[in-house]
This record gives sequence, structure tokens and C-alpha cells, in this order.
Amino acid sequence: MRPKRKYPAAPIFQAQGCESSMGPGGASKGGRIATSPLAFILLSMVLFGVSPPFAKLLGEDIDPVALAGLLYLGVFAGMGLYYAAASALGAGSRRAGLSLRRADAPWLAGATVAGGIVAPIALMAGLRLITGFAASLLLNLEGVATALIASLLFREHTPGRVWAALAFMTAGGALLAWDPATGKVSLAGPLLLVVTGACWGLDNNLTRHISDRDPFQIAMVKGLVAGTFSLSLALALGSSLPAPREAVFALVLGAVSYGASIVLFVKALQGMGASRAGAFFALGPFVGAVASLVVLREWLGWVMLPAAALMAVGSALIVLERHSHLHVHEAVTHTHEHAHDDMHHGHPHGVMPAGTHTHEHTHEAVEHEHAHWPDMHHRHDHAGK
Repeated sequence: MRPKRKYPAAPIFQAQGCESSMGPGGASKGGRIATSPLAFILLSMVLFGVSPPFAKLLGEDIDPVALAGLLYLGVFAGMGLYYAAASALGAGSRRAGLSLRRADAPWLAGATVAGGIVAPIALMAGLRLITGFAASLLLNLEGVATALIASLLFREHTPGRVWAALAFMTAGGALLAWDPATGKVSLAGPLLLVVTGACWGLDNNLTRHISDRDPFQIAMVKGLVAGTFSLSLALALGSSLPAPREAVFALVLGAVSYGASIVLFVKALQGMGASRAGAFFALGPFVGAVASLVVLREWLGWVMLPAAALMAVGSALIVLERHSHLHVHEAVTHTHEHAHDDMHHGHPHGVMPAGTHTHEHTHEAVEHEHAHWPDMHHRHDHAGK
């Protein structure tokens, strides 16, 4: 007979302090969702959000396809240096069980093509046709695309308030993308940004299926394959290599705004699922818009205040979400980084390790109730709920 444990429903975030000790499954003591996935996705969002205005500056001297390649080679170089340093210090040994496997290849290949090749090329081309400010806000479509794909193709539970939040954020992005001074809208640039958002939305959902693997390996493979392909394509099309100074800036921007952002996003996927990670990430365009004001000195006009209000409402809808119901975990054996201070890792150790660690472990079948996100331990069906 399946054992049953029931915990009282609790809000995803505590009213004050948000203190919790997280396990990678996203839950913490007392049934509250851990706040670490939120920290991961917000930092990931900021790092990526500031990239469009800097990429637009680089795009004045570098071909779009070549720039996309250099950015992703920067991902490979940055993550490779970190990986080498961590291994030299012995910090990489605990990730040994998280290495990519042959079965992960289809998910990683799809994510690399969609998010590492097509999306950045479309973005760099679009940045040449519209302002960095407008491009930043149009990247809001990534969050919408992520939620749509998660719900329609991968059947991830997406409650109504998340859809409402995405609607508010999208409305804010559309308002900021409009130029009230001229009243004109160019279709070519925005359509390229739509392609960018759709491809990164697909990338997010495909990466979710391997989010329990080493995020540094994922970023390195994406960076090397996508960067090499795009740069080779640019050279084949007759583009010349940029000056060393611009090339170095592109590599650094790729390492910071793409590489570190990918790692943080993968870690966030472990704890909150694709639809919510994508919804939080939709705030990144607002960061990019503000960065455009500073870096490119682009002015919004009066539309900034109502757009900011729409995005604030969308953020509140997500942060205050409550999701709790009686659900069943089937027995499963798998490997991922975890801690023992959540509700899902009660297996014994001879000597209980401190903090997070990695090894193959078994979850016994259990039925219980607590607040949760659709993380790697909560991808159950919601039919009738």
C-alpha cells in the first residue's frame, strides 16, 4: 500500500525574510517553496537583460551571424575556464554524477539549434533594424513562447494567474515598443524578434528535460557547437573577422550575459519548471530597456510609467502564486544534485553529508500535499484539479 504523508498547504514565499534552506527540488522545510530558484532566475534575467544594448553597439562593426558566433564561443570560453578552475580546486568532483549522457543528445541538440544558432542570429539581425530599447522589450515574447510551448506541447501545468501575468508583461512590452513620436511600426525588425523569442522559448522547454545535468557542461556544449557553426557560416557567406578589440568584447559579453545566464537558468528550471522560469525571465526585457537608456541614451517618452505598472502587476501575480494539492510521486531512481532538508530526499547515508551532494538515489512512492512548482519532482498531471 502506498504510504501517505500530508503537509499543510503553505504560500510559495514567506511573508517576510523568505528564509528557507533549499533542495534542488524547489521545496523547503515546512512545505514552503525554496527561494533559491527565484534568485537564480532573477540573476539570470539581469545578466541576459543588459546584453541587447551592448550587442547593438558591437553590431555596428560586426556582421550579425559572426557576432552571434562570437557570443556563443564566449559562452564556451567563459564556462570552460570556470569548469577548469573548479576542477583544479576539487570543487567539480561532486558534479561527476551530473555529466551529460547519450540519451540527452536529442534534447541538447534541439536546444542548441533553436536557442544557440537560430535565436541569436535572428536577434543580432533584428538589432540592426530597430532600437536597442524596442528590441529589449520585444524579447518579452520569450516568456510567452516558453509558457505556450510548456503548456501545449509538454503539458506542463500553467495556472490562470501565470497566463494573466504573462498578458500584463506582454502588454507592457508592446506599449514600450511603440514609438509615440512617429506612430510608426516597422515589421521586419519586430518579426525577427518574434522568431528569437519563439526559438528561445523552445530552447527553454527542451533544456528542462536535461535540467538535472551539469549546467556548465550544457552551456559549454551549446557554446562550442553553436559558436563554431555560426562563425563558420559567417565566414562561408563572405564576412570578415572583426578587429581583435571588438572580438574580445563580444567574447566577454557572451561569457557573462549568455554563459552565466544559461547556467543560472538551468538551475532555476530544476526548482520552478519552464513556464514559471520563462515568466520570470520575461522581466529581462525591462532590464534591457533601462540599460538602453543608459548605454544608448534612448528615451522612452511618456509610455514608460504605464508599461512599468503593467510589468509590476505581472510580477506580483507570479510572486504571490499559491499552488498546493494532494499529489502522487511514483517510485523513481535517478541522479541529481540535492540536499536533505526538503520533503523528497529522506534516504539514509552512513554519514549524513552537509549541504548539497550528488549520487544515485531512490524515491519511494508517496502521496502528500505541500506548496510546489512543476520542478523535476512535480511533473504530475493536473487533470480535474
